[in-house]
Amino acid sequence: MKFNADVSSSRRKSRKAHFSAPSSIRRKIMSSSLSKELREKYHARSLPVRKDDEVRIVRGKYKGREGKVTQVYRKKWVIHVDRVQRDKSNGNTALIGIHPSNVVITTIKLDKDRRAILDRKDTKKSKEASGDVEMAD
Repeated sequence: MKFNADVSSSRRKSRKAHFSAPSSIRRKIMSSSLSKELREKYHARSLPVRKDDEVRIVRGKYKGREGKVTQVYRKKWVIHVDRVQRDKSNGNTALIGIHPSNVVITTIKLDKDRRAILDRKDTKKSKEASGDVEMAD
């Protein structure tokens, strides 16, 4: 069922919009969920993944591995995690790309911008703020 007349529900158009999305929108799409501890602490469910975040892989061949994000490769829709690599036949190591939906963020690299995002996303604060407002007679 279609809810918004301005947004196409066509599979073809949705896929085109997704795969030709600019970097700013890819950042948002390449979000990862937060671990249970971080979810309790910041009252947010997910966050766009960023270099220097620490993540745990929860799906796929490398499930259970933990490491720091070394690169967010928006063009290929993957992130590279340190120590998640394979040996090539010539002896070199190649980084393995992991999709951000298959990882959980365990430690966040905080700076003022990231703090502002978490404050904005804080569901408890927004509920408290809306509950304190009273109607003027």
